[in-house]
Amino acid sequence: MRTLVEEQANRIVEQAALIEEQSKLIEAMRSQITELLTRLSMTSRNSSKPPSSDGYTKPAPKSRRIRSGKQPGKQPGDPGHHLAQRTDPDVTVIHAPPTCDRCGDDLIDAEVIETLTRQVFELPAMALFCTEHQAQRKRCRCGTVTTGAFPGEVTAPACYGPALRAYVCYLVTRQHIPVARVAELLRDTYGASVSTGAIVAMVAEGAAKLDGFLGEVRAQLRAAQVVHADETGLRVNALLAWVHAVSTTDLTLYHLDTRRGTTAMDDMGVLAHLRGVLVHDGWAPYRHYDGVEHQLCNAHHLRELAAAAQSDGQTWANDMAALLSDAWHLVLATKDNGQDHLDNQELVSIRATYRAVIDAGHEANPPPVPTGRRGRPKRSKAHNLLDRLDVHMDDVLRFTTDFSIPFDNNLCERDIRMVKIAQKVSGGFRSTQGAEAFLAFRSYLSSAAKQGVNRLEVLQQLFAGDTWMPSPSGTRS
Repeated sequence: MRTLVEEQANRIVEQAALIEEQSKLIEAMRSQITELLTRLSMTSRNSSKPPSSDGYTKPAPKSRRIRSGKQPGKQPGDPGHHLAQRTDPDVTVIHAPPTCDRCGDDLIDAEVIETLTRQVFELPAMALFCTEHQAQRKRCRCGTVTTGAFPGEVTAPACYGPALRAYVCYLVTRQHIPVARVAELLRDTYGASVSTGAIVAMVAEGAAKLDGFLGEVRAQLRAAQVVHADETGLRVNALLAWVHAVSTTDLTLYHLDTRRGTTAMDDMGVLAHLRGVLVHDGWAPYRHYDGVEHQLCNAHHLRELAAAAQSDGQTWANDMAALLSDAWHLVLATKDNGQDHLDNQELVSIRATYRAVIDAGHEANPPPVPTGRRGRPKRSKAHNLLDRLDVHMDDVLRFTTDFSIPFDNNLCERDIRMVKIAQKVSGGFRSTQGAEAFLAFRSYLSSAAKQGVNRLEVLQQLFAGDTWMPSPSGTRS
């Protein structure tokens, strides 16, 4: 009997150990299943995934904007936009009737009682325009021979002019057309047999002229009161590199580095000198710069809150998303009314509601039970989002206390999206020099467009030796 009891006791101990092991396995599998289901539910609308990753089963459109009540299309009273006739046509062609439609009489000397006018806008005949420069050599009565000076752009017995070189760089760095296709376009449209090597050399030549411009942009960004920052990966020489972007409503600056963190940001030479507000997506290295105030991107928050509500059943997430959206629309409405701040009662109400939603989130997400393992217990994405919104409340709502601060970081995300488009078209860059040249041009063209300057014109200025410079913030209209 004693032996039987001992066997049963040992069996119970073994079964208890087996149950505990199976419980741990079940918990691990449950965690993995939850994580996989969360990944499957991620789309471009509830995460930072690009729309191209949604595949053919794209989610139904769902805008967070408040409907204006207006019908689509042209609004009553709006003058509209159409192709209008010019008062100064380049060429006028007169079509006179030769004979009468009824009797057949000649109408050459007949009275003109009315003229009907129609205009056709057409591309001119395209061909390269060749200008020959002749530098004469003259002998003075003293015997000295003096040679006339060629213009600065005349650098070889046969060379391409500033306008063509500007156009090539525009196609490559603004329109993202691959080099071989630019050569094809020039050949088909202008009959110009420009080699791919010459095109690459033109881009490198233009980028070398932009050092002064980039220094001026860097200096103006350091003095800006509100600056946006973002970063993204870029394939360079078959390896992963990082592009860091810093921008304002008037300026854009890109920096290429092999690193993603604060060392690369410091090398860029802007963020460490800021004393205003830095708008970003909440990535931890941006917190390294404690000399600035922070505004977290609420567009990111809205996507993460949507994911928390859809995938994890976090009801508080819908309330927080509604609060952030309502607060932003309140700021916009207040601006439209000509006011520059919310009144104190509105601010107190927003913060009180914010705190109540955070408290509800903590009730739904109690602290994880310690597992006995080393390190911090793993938390869900929703719980991490809740903690971030709790700890950084001031940085989430800073846009409500200062109307010069935006609600999101979409400005810089739009700027950096151009880098991803270039990679998507060409697959990446073959050299670091090529990538840096592209980013220098992108800084130049983006800044010019933000200040209302024609991109092609500033490129022509560049190759003519008169690099366009951004206006100081105090002189911009």
